[in-house]
Amino acid sequence: MLNHWEALEHQAMQEQWSYAQFLLALCETEIERRWSQRLKRALNEAQVPNAKTLVTFDWSHLKDFNPAPLMQLTTDSEWLKRADNCLLFGPSGVGKTHLACAVARAVVELGYRAKFFAATTLVQTLQHAKRQLLLPSTLKKLDRYDLLIIDDLGYVKKSEAETSVLFELIAHRYERKSLLVTANQPFSQWNTIFADDMMTVAAVDRLVHHALIVELQADSYRKRSANQRAQTQDTSQNTLSEVSTSAPVPAKTSN
Repeated sequence: MLNHWEALEHQAMQEQWSYAQFLLALCETEIERRWSQRLKRALNEAQVPNAKTLVTFDWSHLKDFNPAPLMQLTTDSEWLKRADNCLLFGPSGVGKTHLACAVARAVVELGYRAKFFAATTLVQTLQHAKRQLLLPSTLKKLDRYDLLIIDDLGYVKKSEAETSVLFELIAHRYERKSLLVTANQPFSQWNTIFADDMMTVAAVDRLVHHALIVELQADSYRKRSANQRAQTQDTSQNTLSEVSTSAPVPAKTSN
Protein backbone atom coordinates (compact mmCIF):
# COMPACT_ATOMS: atom_id res chain seq x y z
CA MET A 1 0.00 0.00 0.00
CA LEU A 2 2.87 2.36 0.81
CA ASN A 3 4.29 1.78 -2.66
CA HIS A 4 1.08 2.65 -4.50
CA TRP A 5 -0.80 5.35 -2.63
CA GLU A 6 1.09 8.30 -4.18
CA ALA A 7 0.38 7.15 -7.74
CA LEU A 8 -3.26 6.56 -6.86
CA GLU A 9 -3.47 9.94 -5.15
CA HIS A 10 -2.15 11.62 -8.31
CA GLN A 11 -4.71 9.74 -10.44
CA ALA A 12 -7.48 10.60 -7.97
CA MET A 13 -6.65 14.31 -8.14
CA GLN A 14 -6.45 14.25 -11.94
CA GLU A 15 -9.81 12.47 -12.27
CA GLN A 16 -11.42 14.23 -9.27
CA TRP A 17 -12.25 11.07 -7.33
CA SER A 18 -14.19 11.25 -4.11
CA TYR A 19 -12.50 10.18 -0.87
CA ALA A 20 -14.54 6.98 -0.98
CA GLN A 21 -13.37 6.17 -4.52
CA PHE A 22 -9.74 6.78 -3.57
CA LEU A 23 -10.00 4.56 -0.49
CA LEU A 24 -11.71 1.80 -2.49
CA ALA A 25 -9.01 1.86 -5.18
CA LEU A 26 -6.30 1.79 -2.53
CA CYS A 27 -7.86 -1.21 -0.81
CA GLU A 28 -8.37 -3.07 -4.08
CA THR A 29 -4.73 -2.52 -5.02
CA GLU A 30 -3.58 -3.87 -1.67
CA ILE A 31 -5.86 -6.92 -1.96
CA GLU A 32 -4.50 -7.65 -5.43
CA ARG A 33 -0.91 -7.32 -4.18
CA ARG A 34 -1.50 -9.69 -1.28
CA TRP A 35 -3.27 -12.20 -3.52
CA SER A 36 -0.38 -12.12 -5.99
CA GLN A 37 2.13 -12.78 -3.22
CA ARG A 38 0.05 -15.59 -1.75
CA LEU A 39 -0.35 -17.18 -5.18
CA LYS A 40 3.40 -17.00 -5.79
CA ARG A 41 4.12 -18.69 -2.45
CA ALA A 42 1.50 -21.37 -3.09
CA LEU A 43 2.88 -22.16 -6.55
CA ASN A 44 6.40 -22.40 -5.17
CA GLU A 45 5.13 -24.75 -2.50
CA ALA A 46 3.29 -26.83 -5.10
CA GLN A 47 6.49 -27.22 -7.17
CA VAL A 48 4.52 -26.59 -10.36
CA PRO A 49 6.47 -25.18 -13.33
CA ASN A 50 5.15 -21.84 -14.55
CA ALA A 51 5.30 -22.88 -18.21
CA LYS A 52 3.00 -25.89 -17.84
CA THR A 53 -0.51 -24.45 -18.12
CA LEU A 54 -3.60 -25.32 -20.13
CA VAL A 55 -2.92 -22.32 -22.35
CA THR A 56 0.56 -23.55 -23.29
CA PHE A 57 -0.52 -27.16 -23.85
CA ASP A 58 -0.46 -28.30 -27.48
CA TRP A 59 -3.84 -29.97 -28.03
CA SER A 60 -3.24 -30.61 -31.74
CA HIS A 61 -1.72 -34.07 -31.20
CA LEU A 62 -4.79 -35.26 -29.23
CA LYS A 63 -7.21 -35.10 -32.14
CA ASP A 64 -9.92 -37.36 -30.69
CA PHE A 65 -9.65 -36.17 -27.10
CA ASN A 66 -12.49 -34.28 -25.41
CA PRO A 67 -10.88 -31.93 -22.85
CA ALA A 68 -14.16 -30.69 -21.32
CA PRO A 69 -14.24 -33.00 -18.24
CA LEU A 70 -10.62 -32.22 -17.45
CA MET A 71 -11.13 -28.50 -17.99
CA GLN A 72 -14.01 -28.57 -15.52
CA LEU A 73 -11.60 -29.61 -12.77
CA THR A 74 -9.75 -26.34 -13.26
CA THR A 75 -12.81 -24.15 -12.72
CA ASP A 76 -15.03 -26.12 -10.32
CA SER A 77 -13.60 -26.96 -6.90
CA GLU A 78 -16.44 -29.26 -5.87
CA TRP A 79 -14.36 -32.33 -6.74
CA LEU A 80 -11.77 -31.26 -4.17
CA LYS A 81 -14.44 -30.78 -1.54
CA ARG A 82 -15.68 -34.31 -2.27
CA ALA A 83 -12.10 -35.68 -2.20
CA ASP A 84 -12.48 -37.04 -5.73
CA ASN A 85 -9.47 -38.23 -7.72
CA CYS A 86 -8.22 -37.76 -11.27
CA LEU A 87 -6.32 -40.50 -13.12
CA LEU A 88 -4.43 -39.71 -16.33
CA PHE A 89 -3.40 -42.67 -18.49
CA GLY A 90 -1.39 -42.75 -21.69
CA PRO A 91 1.97 -43.68 -23.20
CA SER A 92 5.09 -41.71 -22.46
CA GLY A 93 5.33 -38.30 -24.08
CA VAL A 94 1.64 -37.52 -24.69
CA GLY A 95 1.47 -34.70 -22.12
CA LYS A 96 0.24 -36.33 -18.91
CA THR A 97 2.69 -34.45 -16.70
CA HIS A 98 1.93 -31.15 -18.41
CA LEU A 99 -1.80 -31.58 -17.89
CA ALA A 100 -1.31 -32.68 -14.28
CA CYS A 101 0.74 -29.55 -13.59
CA ALA A 102 -1.86 -27.40 -15.35
CA VAL A 103 -4.65 -28.80 -13.17
CA ALA A 104 -2.53 -28.30 -10.05
CA ARG A 105 -1.82 -24.70 -10.99
CA ALA A 106 -5.52 -24.03 -11.57
CA VAL A 107 -6.34 -25.59 -8.19
CA VAL A 108 -3.86 -23.26 -6.51
CA GLU A 109 -5.38 -20.28 -8.33
CA LEU A 110 -8.77 -21.33 -6.93
CA GLY A 111 -7.33 -20.92 -3.45
CA TYR A 112 -6.48 -24.55 -2.62
CA ARG A 113 -3.14 -26.15 -1.76
CA ALA A 114 -1.46 -28.66 -4.04
CA LYS A 115 1.83 -30.52 -4.13
CA PHE A 116 3.56 -32.19 -7.09
CA PHE A 117 5.64 -35.34 -6.55
CA ALA A 118 7.43 -37.69 -8.88
CA ALA A 119 6.16 -41.09 -7.75
CA THR A 120 9.65 -42.41 -7.01
CA THR A 121 10.52 -39.34 -4.93
CA LEU A 122 7.32 -39.58 -2.92
CA VAL A 123 7.84 -43.29 -2.25
CA GLN A 124 11.40 -42.66 -1.07
CA THR A 125 10.15 -39.94 1.28
CA LEU A 126 7.48 -42.24 2.71
CA GLN A 127 9.94 -45.12 3.05
CA HIS A 128 12.32 -42.91 5.01
CA ALA A 129 9.47 -41.79 7.26
CA LYS A 130 8.47 -45.41 7.87
CA ARG A 131 12.01 -46.40 8.84
CA GLN A 132 11.99 -43.52 11.33
CA LEU A 133 8.59 -44.64 12.65
CA LEU A 134 7.13 -41.36 11.40
CA LEU A 135 4.88 -42.56 8.58
CA PRO A 136 1.55 -41.77 10.32
CA SER A 137 2.64 -38.22 11.13
CA THR A 138 4.04 -37.76 7.60
CA LEU A 139 0.73 -38.84 6.07
CA LYS A 140 -1.08 -36.37 8.31
CA LYS A 141 1.28 -33.58 7.22
CA LEU A 142 0.40 -34.34 3.61
CA ASP A 143 -3.24 -33.77 4.53
CA ARG A 144 -2.52 -30.05 4.42
CA TYR A 145 -2.62 -30.37 0.63
CA ASP A 146 -6.05 -30.55 -0.94
CA LEU A 147 -4.47 -32.21 -3.99
CA LEU A 148 -1.44 -34.47 -4.25
CA ILE A 149 -0.04 -35.14 -7.73
CA ILE A 150 1.74 -38.49 -8.10
CA ASP A 151 3.50 -38.43 -11.46
CA ASP A 152 4.63 -41.54 -13.36
CA LEU A 153 3.30 -44.18 -10.98
CA GLY A 154 4.60 -46.94 -13.24
CA TYR A 155 8.22 -46.15 -12.37
CA VAL A 156 7.72 -47.37 -8.81
CA LYS A 157 9.50 -50.70 -8.38
CA LYS A 158 7.48 -53.78 -7.51
CA SER A 159 8.70 -54.43 -3.98
CA GLU A 160 6.84 -54.71 -0.72
CA ALA A 161 8.95 -51.95 0.85
CA GLU A 162 7.99 -49.42 -1.83
CA THR A 163 4.44 -50.34 -2.68
CA SER A 164 3.31 -50.83 0.91
CA VAL A 165 3.93 -47.16 1.75
CA LEU A 166 2.29 -46.11 -1.51
CA PHE A 167 -0.76 -48.18 -0.67
CA GLU A 168 -0.86 -46.69 2.83
CA LEU A 169 -0.92 -43.20 1.28
CA ILE A 170 -3.77 -44.14 -1.07
CA ALA A 171 -5.73 -45.74 1.76
CA HIS A 172 -5.07 -42.78 4.07
CA ARG A 173 -6.35 -40.19 1.60
CA TYR A 174 -9.34 -42.26 0.44
CA GLU A 175 -12.49 -40.10 0.72
CA ARG A 176 -10.49 -37.49 2.67
CA LYS A 177 -8.24 -35.68 0.19
CA SER A 178 -7.80 -35.76 -3.58
CA LEU A 179 -5.11 -37.47 -5.64
CA LEU A 180 -4.10 -36.86 -9.24
CA VAL A 181 -2.17 -39.82 -10.61
CA THR A 182 -0.44 -40.20 -13.98
CA ALA A 183 0.57 -43.63 -15.27
CA ASN A 184 1.78 -45.28 -18.46
CA GLN A 185 0.18 -48.63 -17.67
CA PRO A 186 -3.56 -49.39 -17.67
CA PHE A 187 -5.08 -50.97 -14.57
CA SER A 188 -4.63 -54.44 -16.07
CA GLN A 189 -0.86 -54.02 -15.74
CA TRP A 190 -0.76 -52.56 -12.23
CA ASN A 191 0.23 -55.96 -10.86
CA THR A 192 3.72 -54.91 -11.97
CA ILE A 193 3.55 -52.00 -9.52
CA PHE A 194 2.11 -53.48 -6.34
CA ALA A 195 3.53 -56.47 -4.49
CA ASP A 196 0.51 -58.76 -4.83
CA ASP A 197 -2.89 -58.98 -6.51
CA MET A 198 -4.84 -58.19 -3.34
CA MET A 199 -2.96 -54.95 -2.81
CA THR A 200 -3.39 -54.04 -6.49
CA VAL A 201 -7.16 -54.58 -6.36
CA ALA A 202 -7.49 -52.65 -3.09
CA ALA A 203 -5.45 -49.70 -4.40
CA VAL A 204 -7.34 -49.50 -7.70
CA ASP A 205 -10.68 -49.81 -5.91
CA ARG A 206 -9.93 -46.83 -3.68
CA LEU A 207 -8.57 -44.69 -6.49
CA VAL A 208 -11.42 -45.21 -8.95
CA HIS A 209 -14.34 -45.11 -6.49
CA HIS A 210 -14.65 -41.32 -6.86
CA ALA A 211 -12.53 -40.44 -9.88
CA LEU A 212 -12.36 -38.90 -13.31
CA ILE A 213 -10.43 -41.30 -15.55
CA VAL A 214 -8.77 -39.71 -18.58
CA GLU A 215 -7.07 -41.67 -21.37
CA LEU A 216 -4.68 -39.90 -23.72
CA GLN A 217 -4.10 -41.83 -26.94
CA ALA A 218 -1.53 -40.25 -29.24
CA ASP A 219 2.03 -40.52 -30.45
CA SER A 220 4.72 -39.17 -28.19
CA TYR A 221 4.80 -35.37 -28.38
CA ARG A 222 8.57 -35.40 -27.88
CA LYS A 223 9.01 -37.97 -30.65
CA ARG A 224 6.78 -35.96 -32.96
CA SER A 225 8.77 -32.79 -32.25
CA ALA A 226 12.03 -34.64 -32.91
CA ASN A 227 10.69 -35.94 -36.23
CA GLN A 228 9.60 -32.44 -37.24
CA ARG A 229 13.05 -31.06 -36.41
CA ALA A 230 14.67 -33.85 -38.42
CA GLN A 231 12.42 -33.13 -41.40
CA THR A 232 13.25 -29.42 -41.18
CA GLN A 233 16.96 -30.18 -41.11
CA ASP A 234 16.65 -32.55 -44.09
CA THR A 235 14.72 -29.90 -46.05
CA SER A 236 17.37 -27.29 -45.26
CA GLN A 237 20.18 -29.62 -46.29
CA ASN A 238 18.41 -30.54 -49.53
CA THR A 239 17.86 -26.85 -50.32
CA LEU A 240 21.53 -26.08 -49.73
CA SER A 241 22.53 -29.00 -51.94
CA GLU A 242 20.25 -27.82 -54.75
CA VAL A 243 21.63 -24.29 -54.51
CA SER A 244 25.23 -25.48 -54.58
CA THR A 245 24.67 -27.78 -57.60
CA SER A 246 22.74 -25.17 -59.58
CA ALA A 247 25.16 -22.33 -58.92
CA PRO A 248 27.04 -21.25 -62.11
CA VAL A 249 30.64 -22.37 -62.40
CA PRO A 250 33.03 -19.40 -62.84
CA ALA A 251 34.56 -19.28 -66.33
CA LYS A 252 38.32 -19.72 -66.61
CA THR A 253 40.22 -16.66 -67.73
CA SER A 254 43.43 -16.76 -69.69
CA ASN A 255 46.33 -14.56 -68.79
